[in-house]
Amino acid sequence: MGSFSGVSTTTSIEKMWLVAQALGDIAFAYPYSLILIEIQDTLKSPPPANQTMKKASTMSIITTTIFYLFCGGFGYAAFGDNTPGNLLTGFGFYEPYWLIDLANAFIVIHLVGGYQVYSQPIFAHFEKWICEKFPENGFLNNEFFLKPPLMPAFRWNPLRLCFRTVYVVSVTAIAMSFPYFNQVLGVIGGVIFWPLTIYFPVEMYFKQMNIEAWTRKWVMLRVFSYVCFIVSTFGLVGSIQGIISAKLS
Repeated sequence: MGSFSGVSTTTSIEKMWLVAQALGDIAFAYPYSLILIEIQDTLKSPPPANQTMKKASTMSIITTTIFYLFCGGFGYAAFGDNTPGNLLTGFGFYEPYWLIDLANAFIVIHLVGGYQVYSQPIFAHFEKWICEKFPENGFLNNEFFLKPPLMPAFRWNPLRLCFRTVYVVSVTAIAMSFPYFNQVLGVIGGVIFWPLTIYFPVEMYFKQMNIEAWTRKWVMLRVFSYVCFIVSTFGLVGSIQGIISAKLS
């Protein structure tokens, strides 16, 4: 039936690892620094893009938090200690079929769009780097136009076609080889959360605002960064332990 303290465990060590995995999952759920600048670059002024983005970020974080609390709270209230990491595929309940299928269809639509947005910075960085390294290579730099029947013409490049196909296939293969939903998300969250969401923004803020060392703001932000580093490391270690335990069990 579950309890107020969460999933029941036989030892305090097991509880600690579960808490670490949960922190890793939370760390994975919130960072969007990879696409923050990309989105802000597309905004028109006035009003200033940073003000618009600040409002959008605040609304997004509040909405995301409410949604996650509902999913976690209702999931645990319904299934107790047997609550799966993935509510749509982690248990043998598939009725009503139309509701589960509809939810999975929405997940696919969401992930297809989200995957494209999150992958674009990686694609752009690699393609720019390799084209600058080999500027005379036609395979990397030539653009071609294709006109399918009854469809408008579109432009394609051999490098983009090959690299992005290999990238998607590789990521899919890696994901299939580690079918441990919560633990894998926790590892990714533990790796990316502190450097991309905490460390680099704090360091850029120091540089931009010329914050002097050992001032009150400098100390507070340093302490904040170190605490987040410890939490991220804790979540990463706990999630790795979860993958190893699941693999060996």
